[in-house]
Amino acid sequence: MNWLTPTVAIVAASIAVPSLIILYFLKLRRRDLEISTTLLWKKSIQDMQANAPFQKLRKNILLLLQLLALAAALVAVGTPQMKGESPVGTRHVIMIDRSASMSARDETSGKGEPITRLEAAKEKALALVDSLREPGVLDRNSGDQAMLIVFDNTAKAVQTFTSDKDVLRRAIRAVTPSDAPSLVDEAFRLARAQAPRKIITDKRPDGTEGFIEGPAGPVGTIHLYSDGRLPDAEKAEASREDVVLFHAVGRKDAANIGITSLRAQRSLENANRLSVFVGMQSTFPAAKKVDVEIQVDGQVAAIKSVDLTPATAPAPGNSEAGRPSPGLGGAVFTFDRPQGGIVSVHMAPVEGDVLTSDNSAWIVVPPAKSLGVAVVTTGNMLLTAAMEGLPGGRPPVLFTPDQFESARATGRLAEFDVIVLHNYLPKMTGAGDAGLPPGRYLVLGAVPGGPNGLIDKGEGPVAQFVSWSREHPALAGVSLDAPTIVKSRLVEMPRGSTARAIAYDTNGPSIFELVAPDSKAIVVPFDFMETDWWLHLSFVVFLAQAVQYLGDDGAGLGQMVQPGGVLTDRLTQGATDVKVRLPDGTQADMGLPAPDGTVVFGPVQRVGVYQVSWNGTPGPRDAKVGDRAVRPFAANLLDAAESDLAAAETLSLATARVEAESGEKSRVMKQLWPWLLLAAFVIVLLEWFVYNRKVQV
Repeated sequence: MNWLTPTVAIVAASIAVPSLIILYFLKLRRRDLEISTTLLWKKSIQDMQANAPFQKLRKNILLLLQLLALAAALVAVGTPQMKGESPVGTRHVIMIDRSASMSARDETSGKGEPITRLEAAKEKALALVDSLREPGVLDRNSGDQAMLIVFDNTAKAVQTFTSDKDVLRRAIRAVTPSDAPSLVDEAFRLARAQAPRKIITDKRPDGTEGFIEGPAGPVGTIHLYSDGRLPDAEKAEASREDVVLFHAVGRKDAANIGITSLRAQRSLENANRLSVFVGMQSTFPAAKKVDVEIQVDGQVAAIKSVDLTPATAPAPGNSEAGRPSPGLGGAVFTFDRPQGGIVSVHMAPVEGDVLTSDNSAWIVVPPAKSLGVAVVTTGNMLLTAAMEGLPGGRPPVLFTPDQFESARATGRLAEFDVIVLHNYLPKMTGAGDAGLPPGRYLVLGAVPGGPNGLIDKGEGPVAQFVSWSREHPALAGVSLDAPTIVKSRLVEMPRGSTARAIAYDTNGPSIFELVAPDSKAIVVPFDFMETDWWLHLSFVVFLAQAVQYLGDDGAGLGQMVQPGGVLTDRLTQGATDVKVRLPDGTQADMGLPAPDGTVVFGPVQRVGVYQVSWNGTPGPRDAKVGDRAVRPFAANLLDAAESDLAAAETLSLATARVEAESGEKSRVMKQLWPWLLLAAFVIVLLEWFVYNRKVQV
């Protein structure tokens, strides 16, 4: 048993108990009267003895009952609680994982019904809140405090520190699932930000004292409710003074089959021929056969049976010892589809499969189009060979700079969807917005100027790529870790420019996208021949995706985002009243587009099809529904790690290895003061009954 306000109870007892006894001393006040003898006054002699100090208190049932009632009330003032296996400390950080794997339905509720891991985590968190020490009757600051952080691949503090249990319960019950992958490092950094700062006394040379802010103190006890599927756990760092408790949910043997990759591609020889590649994985210990259905705009196009190999035991030395490697399988669907549309892939339900969010995937496919590509070069055979091998159905047309200017003067360039410029920029008579004439351009080894262009600061030192936008269609799936830029280029974006950097090297921005009212360009300012990038497959992939992106006017082949990511796109000029329709049918306002037409929505929470609509002119790949332009996007999990549902029993954090807590440790803390007050009330009633019986006698 522990006490919240013992000092208050002791002070009250030191006053109340003596006061009650003194009142009994003063109760009998008899008049003195002289008599001849006391032999016949035995009763009176007993009364005289009773009036002696402490003699009157002997065998007094009323006083005993009153002392018992007073004792019960005084103990209640001390706010006693039953001491069970209660949490350590007075400040608690509740972290709840709501990522895609937490939607696996492999847990059981208190009523024996199947529930998701997230629902089980919320039940455990609510039990923790019930077990926290409540504020005392007279000291409202004596109770435990807790805050709530929810996370998937990002973290959010949904409730700051409070001792109000009702507020905490409402916040926990309001946690909703997400289909995003899980990352826990940000949640720990957010928790550490709540730690109080230590104040250090600084003695100055003149004898005066000052105070300076020291390092952060402990945040308290961190309760992590998760299935342990946290790929960045080794980066998560807690203070040495903090206690981390891992409340595990989910089964270690949970099995799942999910779609982990989806890609669409049109044939190089026949653009009307569409191929859809589906990759799947299984964590079942036995081989499985699964029916996979593909639909185009809601109509079934084909059904195939996919054989999935069984999950295999890990190889010796595997860092995740005891965790089997998933079995793999897949299918390729090929059919004629010159039109665009929404292609969806659905896996038939399998007994024992506990996660449904990875059983379906979607991809948005634009209409078939044979891109017309012009390449302006002084005779670079490497670029010519690379461009001739790109998909599109039509070979590129080669121009020298003089031939290009001649074709431009005669208006012949209108037949080309994309123009590739190598170490050359067109001659501009006026200051164009992006330093380029109207059209779509892939610029290699040159720096376009203009108000929305770039500022060339000259040649830079040797550099390597350090980061790039993996969400941009031109760089999706491209790895830039290996290439070295021998002669880099120092380039700046003017203030107010609509240019944006989509890749960075060690010197700064290195690949750009320029957007103007009548032109769009992807710019690589350095000469790729002064690098070893052309030796890597990523260079050819970049060329193909950049040309496809520009030729499709930004629509791309398969507009896709992963839950947890941000949906970003550029709409046509003049777009207004931009809204997005979510997979559940609700709508959200996306606000006004940026000057270059950019709109942003997110982070995206659920898988499915999102439809962006606006008032204005639709793009070449956009649909027209009523008086609004519509552009669909697909959100898919497609995460092999998140689809592997085997729950972890330990977590290896940056500062410690944490074992999962036993489920029996979250017992409710019993509050005793209400029962003590009830006992005091019952004793007072009994005392009143005894008193009335004595009076009647």
